[in-house]
Formats: sequence, structure tokens, C-alpha cells
Amino acid sequence: MDKYSHDEVVPFKDSGQSKKQQVAEMFNKIAFRYDFLNRFLSAGIDIYWRKRAIKELNAANPQIILDMATGTADVAIMMTKYLHPKKIIGMDISEAMLQIGENKITKLKLNDIIELQTGDSEAINLPDETFDAVTVAFGVRNFENLEKGLSEILRVLKPTGKLVVLEFSKPKQPFFRMFYNSYMSLAATGIGKWVAKNREAYEYLHESVNAFPEGKNFADILSKIGYRNIYFKKLSLGICTIYCGSK
Repeated sequence: MDKYSHDEVVPFKDSGQSKKQQVAEMFNKIAFRYDFLNRFLSAGIDIYWRKRAIKELNAANPQIILDMATGTADVAIMMTKYLHPKKIIGMDISEAMLQIGENKITKLKLNDIIELQTGDSEAINLPDETFDAVTVAFGVRNFENLEKGLSEILRVLKPTGKLVVLEFSKPKQPFFRMFYNSYMSLAATGIGKWVAKNREAYEYLHESVNAFPEGKNFADILSKIGYRNIYFKKLSLGICTIYCGSK
């Protein structure tokens, strides 16, 4: 399987740990402020992005869903409202993020629908052809091996099952892209250091977005892995992109 430049981008450059281990450590450290910073840094637009991604599953009406890299379970919780599935499994490598997700799920009395598990995208400990749909919101950049993670997701999808990926991308309009780059490199890292006491996490965000194979490049990777009916939609002048593909 091919490697991509973003596979080599890590949060802690002097660490001897693998990317996977570093990402888990990073999210464990910032979990207590993750939801707040998402809303604050995006001015709340991230909620709209998630809703738009979920909307891509309306026609499929999936009943059994895997939310990979579920984090604090925002997308999983939203899907109960908009898709009304029978079962959602949310999986993440960060136990601290999952604990916050568990607290939200319990408060909303959604434990019968959403089950959270500690797990790795590159070795999903679930049977073949289990899910009608798989979602990944802001998580594929964190895969240590992108193709391996996408292949595992394809394995656990049922025939005709659908993958929906929501990921950051880079605006193409020159003036807006200049503003966006300035914001990401200065404001986001500064705010991350101030609020979460972890500047590395938000520097990593900027670096991994820059290195990620977005747009047609990511669509081509999905095709190479074996996905079909692939398409993508840019949101908010290209800050975010939804990618979809079917088994």
C-alpha cells in the first residue's frame, strides 16, 4: 500500500512513538476542551458541516452505522436525530474522548442506540460486511496508514453500503485562502495553546490539513481501494469537503 505525506505528519516531532500512539496521546490531552474549541475556532460552522455530511445518507436509510474516529460522539448523536438508525457503533483510539462521549450519550439517554468502543481504523475488530454506512468526520487525516484504514472500512461495509468522509481542505480562492492560512497558522495555534495548553495539537491540525491529499486526489485513492460511485462536495468556500463512496 502506498504512503502519503500526511501519514508522516505527527503531533510531537521529538517523540519516538508511532503516529497512531501520538494522535491518541494528543486527543487524550485536549479532550476536556475539544468540543469548546471546535465551536469556538469554527464559529459554530462545524455543526453545519456535520449536518451536511449526515444528509448524504438520507436516501440510503442506514440502520447499522459505524462512526469511525467518533471522538466525543457528536456525529453519532446527530445521526440518531436525523437518520433514526437502529444501532450506531462509535470507535476511537482516544479513551479520554470516548469518556466525554459516553457522558453525553448517557445524559441524552441514547445508550440503547449508540455504543462506543476503543478501536483502531487499521484493525477494526468487527466482522466483514457488518454496516450499512460508515462515517468519518475529521478523522482520516489521523490515520497512520490511509489506504489500510480505508480498506478496513470497506471490509466492514455491507455490499452497496456507503462511506461518508468529512475532512478539512484548503480554499482555492486566493484572497480567502490567504486569510484562512493566516488564521490557521496564527490564531488557531495561539488559541489552542491558551485554552488547551497544547499548542502542538493545533499546529498538527494545520500541518496535516496542508499535507492531506484532498479533492480529486482523495477520490482517486478511494477508487484505488475499491470504492465506487465516488463524489465529493466542497463546503464553506473549500474549508471542508464531503467525500462519498459505495461498496
